[in-house]
Amino acid sequence: MNAEDAKLITLARGARGRVGAEHGAAVRDDTGRTYSGADVVLPSLRLSALQLAIAQAMAAGARGIEGAAVVAVDPGLSKADRQALHEAGGADATVILADPSGKVHEGSA
Repeated sequence: MNAEDAKLITLARGARGRVGAEHGAAVRDDTGRTYSGADVVLPSLRLSALQLAIAQAMAAGARGIEGAAVVAVDPGLSKADRQALHEAGGADATVILADPSGKVHEGSA
């Protein structure tokens, strides 16, 4: 794993840990900027950690997503997460799934 991908895992772990969320995520946009987030669960709004990170990147003017990381006890991508990543220009993005310790789960994306 390269240093930029390791950074995504670190950011995702930090976002998850700060608020005690089930999931944390981070993305790297087409210019190398990074964004992180944790699950948002409100009565009127639900966003996965990955959706939030993607939304932040798009709101900041990103034209695409190069890489993403999701950290959770049982990491994975929902259909909605995959769709959001695809729509944000990340169809070919590297997606890393890791547990809270940072251990990467192979073949989970």
